[in-house]
Amino acid sequence: MEMLVSLSPIILMFVIFYFLLIRPQQKRQKKVREMQTDLQKGDDIVTIGGLHAKVHALDEDTIVLITNDGAKLTYDRSAVREVKQG
Repeated sequence: MEMLVSLSPIILMFVIFYFLLIRPQQKRQKKVREMQTDLQKGDDIVTIGGLHAKVHALDEDTIVLITNDGAKLTYDRSAVREVKQG
């Protein structure tokens, strides 16, 4: 029992780290993965590099983007940061 009492601050610290750091990060990652899998042809997106483009074609792991000047670029789905609304 005495050993459990001496380990309780360390256990409490791990519980706090889990709820303040690990769990919110996992939720953000899940949300980003869902957004990347829900991409559709015609969506306006922004890549992690800051490229604004429209989805032209989709594959399992890659997407083809078309820019305003008509250039077609191939990116990994994981490079999509957000889908623009409107």
